[in-house]
Amino acid sequence: MAINEWPEDQRPRERLIKYGASALSDAELLAVFLRTGVTGKSAVDLGRDMISRFGSLSGLFAASLKDFSSLHGLGSAKYAQLHAVLELAKRAISEELQENASLSSPQAVKNYLQLMIGNKPHESFAILYLDIKNRLIKSEELFRGTLNHASVYPREVVKSALHQNAAAIVLAHNHPSGSCEPSQADISLTQTLKQALALVDVRVLDHFIVANPNVYSFAEHGLI
Repeated sequence: MAINEWPEDQRPRERLIKYGASALSDAELLAVFLRTGVTGKSAVDLGRDMISRFGSLSGLFAASLKDFSSLHGLGSAKYAQLHAVLELAKRAISEELQENASLSSPQAVKNYLQLMIGNKPHESFAILYLDIKNRLIKSEELFRGTLNHASVYPREVVKSALHQNAAAIVLAHNHPSGSCEPSQADISLTQTLKQALALVDVRVLDHFIVANPNVYSFAEHGLI
């Protein structure tokens, strides 16, 4: 049965308008995004198929165009629309971090990093450069590696921080393997970078490990 034949109080779009987006399931939100289903399946059914096929929203967002299009009813147009929505969300959070002190909104920082590096299939090391008021100047993926390793060079981190005229930085990297617990190497690297940046009067405020849907904060665990 098509969604427009459902009782009005069960239709995803109407429920979103009445109760807010947070009231909808992942499949229902995807149905609103998809707008229509395919022959024999409603948009909600197709949304459920997407979650089942890719395992999670993170898996869906990380899917290649080829894998995404392997599901009947999806193609390059929907793939482009999905990634446009993700980029808009990332830019909206970036604007918030540019206008307000990052430390006053730690959840916004976590959300931003999840969108920035959380869905990457390779290990990625990123930096948020902050001004004297802890507002975001710029963010960038500085190093890229394999599934479980990315080489990080302190000299390049220091050089980049100085180039951005940063007063402080936030470090972040992802764990595509799924565990957000820091390794001893992660802890040692953080201390090395903190000491190197202190020599040029740049503070390291935090180091986040992103393993969607979880984010680990070194500062929250007393490791900074």
